[in-house]
Amino acid sequence: MLDPKDITAVILAGGEGRRMKGADKGLLELWGKPLVVHLLERLGPQVGKVLINANRNLEHYRQLAPVVPDNVGDYAGPLAGFEAGLSHAPSEWVLFVPCDSPLVPSDLAHRLCAAIQRHDQIAVVDDGIQLHSATALVHQSLLPSLYNYLDGGDRKLQLWYERHQLVPVDFSDQADAFINLNTEAALQELEQRGQK
Repeated sequence: MLDPKDITAVILAGGEGRRMKGADKGLLELWGKPLVVHLLERLGPQVGKVLINANRNLEHYRQLAPVVPDNVGDYAGPLAGFEAGLSHAPSEWVLFVPCDSPLVPSDLAHRLCAAIQRHDQIAVVDDGIQLHSATALVHQSLLPSLYNYLDGGDRKLQLWYERHQLVPVDFSDQADAFINLNTEAALQELEQRGQK
């Protein structure tokens, strides 16, 4: 099995935060800490190294972890973060997690690594109801495919995934761990619910 300590995690914090009135989501606070810090604390013990993909407030993020900005302009979405992470990670395998999923489980890397058999596969979280497409384990050998896809002007994650073999990894036992805080209401609701 692929050893999680041999992979790099990349926290995707490079978006525009449109549904959050343009806020830099990674720096929004939950339970007294920025969302990105929750992820650093959860992912750090699981993997060899953690990077942050960000396009603004870079100095702030650099105080927390190494930062890799998008190479593709205009806030091109998660795939631009995938491309930046795969280009800069010191490992062949890279685990991507969105910054607005602060509750990811402590065995995320282990279970995704266990599901992978070959380099051309992409392991993606399946919570039993839907795929969480931006929470995925990807090999650096897929970079040329990603370059070609982005050069063609496409930005949709699912369409790029259709070119490769997806391995859905069952996390239905921890579906709540993949809550996406992409609205102010969702953030406030989790804040009020209290820390697990």
